[in-house]
Amino acid sequence: MIEVRHLRVLRAVATTGSFSAAGRQLGCTQPAVSQQMKALEASVGTPLLVRNGREMRLTQAGEALVRHAGGILAGLTAAEEEVAAIAGLRAGRVRLVSFPSGSSTLVPAALAALRAAHPGTRVFLEEAEPPRSVEMLREGDCDIALAFRYEGSGGPEEWEDLVVRPLLSDRLVALVPERHRLAGAASVALGELADEAWIAGCPRCRGQLVEAAGSAGFTPRIDFATDDYPAVVGLVGAGLGVAVLPQLAIESVRPRHARTVTLEPAVRREIVALTLPDLAQVPAVAATLDELGRAARR
Repeated sequence: MIEVRHLRVLRAVATTGSFSAAGRQLGCTQPAVSQQMKALEASVGTPLLVRNGREMRLTQAGEALVRHAGGILAGLTAAEEEVAAIAGLRAGRVRLVSFPSGSSTLVPAALAALRAAHPGTRVFLEEAEPPRSVEMLREGDCDIALAFRYEGSGGPEEWEDLVVRPLLSDRLVALVPERHRLAGAASVALGELADEAWIAGCPRCRGQLVEAAGSAGFTPRIDFATDDYPAVVGLVGAGLGVAVLPQLAIESVRPRHARTVTLEPAVRREIVALTLPDLAQVPAVAATLDELGRAARR
């Protein structure tokens, strides 16, 4: 095993021509240089220097090692500088996966603040709904997953291997056509919409709708299903049905010809940012998590 410190000593000896001069260049004593050279020769198993009185020359092995030492030490210096830049947030990369309504609300503000504070940090954004986004995190395909789960669904063990940064509690609202009989109501119970045609959202949201409707005593007649929130809003606005959407999704879309009504009793989903324990220690990842938290509090 060749140690980097020994390579630095060998190069100094080759450059200066003596142990004492190498010691002055490196800021250490002549005996220390001699000891490190002996240790290096022992590790490579062959002499590197030929000493003849006050003269000193490199052996063939010594010449070969000095020739390689320059590139090794230069590469190590470059690596140290790059790591220092990443650690100091002068550089870095974060791969972020978010669900669509998070991408259009929380993510822009967080990334704008991150860029202003740390312009050298690059963030790559991809969209995926949970649980796929969480799978991507565990598989190493992203560094942070913006995810959600509904109250009462899943348990603490679902994310027990991950670092969980709670962001906000997102309340669901009913969305009805503007001329609907309940369009002007202060609030609505889910059961009051039992006979309506329904427009459902993403698979997890769809499952939540069916579960909540079952608790309210009915099975929703789902006429349309789409992962695209603007499409849900458009279908409701055209009078083709009603929907239940997270408030965050409504904030990202301007509902036309549709009205939101408070849902009672309240149904909420928990919005979180997830990462792996080791990744949470990476400065760029930690800074991104902090900015997502600030964006959620605004």
